[in-house]
Amino acid sequence: MRFVDFLRATVLLSAGAATALAAISVLAFGTHSEAHLVPIAVGWWVIAALLGLRLGRRAETNPPIARLLASAKASTTMPEHQPNAILINRLWPLIVFVLAAGGLAFLAPQVPGIAAGFAIIWALAWRQQDSAVRAIEERDGVCFYVRRTSPVRPIALERTPGFKALRPERANGAIS
Repeated sequence: MRFVDFLRATVLLSAGAATALAAISVLAFGTHSEAHLVPIAVGWWVIAALLGLRLGRRAETNPPIARLLASAKASTTMPEHQPNAILINRLWPLIVFVLAAGGLAFLAPQVPGIAAGFAIIWALAWRQQDSAVRAIEERDGVCFYVRRTSPVRPIALERTPGFKALRPERANGAIS
C-alpha cells in the first residue's frame, strides 16, 4: 500500500471514528438523562477542532514522518498489494480505542465524548501529511510503500523508483 494512501485512509478513518464516537456519546447522554453534558461535549469538540487545525496547518512533513521517509529501505520491486491487511495491521490501536470508548458509553457517557475530541485532533493534525509526502515523491522520483510488519513493531517503509516531476526552474521569480 502506498504511504500517501495509508496517510489519507488514516485521516478518513480517524474522522469516521470521531463521528461515530460523537454519535454514541450524544445517544448515551440522552439515554442516561444527562442532556446537560451535550454543550460541554460540543465545546470540547470545537476546542479539539481548533487545536487540530492549528497542529495540522503546516505544509511540510512532521518530524516523525520525515524520519520514517529517511529510513525507508530501497527496493527495485513492487511490494505485495494488501491494503486491507496493512490498514488493520497498522491501525489496530484506533479500532481498540473506538471499541473501548464506545463500550464505556453505557457506564460513563462522557468517555466517548472525550475520545471523539481526541480523534478530531488526530484527524485534523494529520490532514496535510499525504500531500507533503506526495510532493517529496514527485521531487525525488520515488514511491514510498508501507511494508507489512508485526502489529507491535514500528511502521516501516520501502522506497521504489517512481516518476520524477519535471517543472520549469524559476530564475529571479520568472520561469526560464
